[in-house]
Amino acid sequence: MPDSNPKPPAIQRLNDEFRRSGAGGRIMVTAGINALPPPDQLAIVKAVQSFNAFSAVNDPHGEHDFGSVEHNGEKVFFKIDYYDETLTAGSEDPADPKRTARVLTIMLAHEY
Repeated sequence: MPDSNPKPPAIQRLNDEFRRSGAGGRIMVTAGINALPPPDQLAIVKAVQSFNAFSAVNDPHGEHDFGSVEHNGEKVFFKIDYYDETLTAGSEDPADPKRTARVLTIMLAHEY
């Protein structure tokens, strides 16, 4: 049954723009990513920014809010979460950039 929610295309566009540029939100890395040498950290961020292998299997809601990349043989996850402007609660409307603060978290898979 097709998704009757018209918001995923808007959310997808906002998530892609944020993930590629970092503008419009915050980027957090876990302790495992932070412990890597700076060139590895940069390579991982670039891999996340250029990721485009979304499919119905790994992105069932069409929001482009989660994915995984590999770096030096290690799996790395990224996840975008939606908060209100104060970062104290979830966003009531992730399709509205004026009411949503996006947070991209990048982590080693074994930290999940």
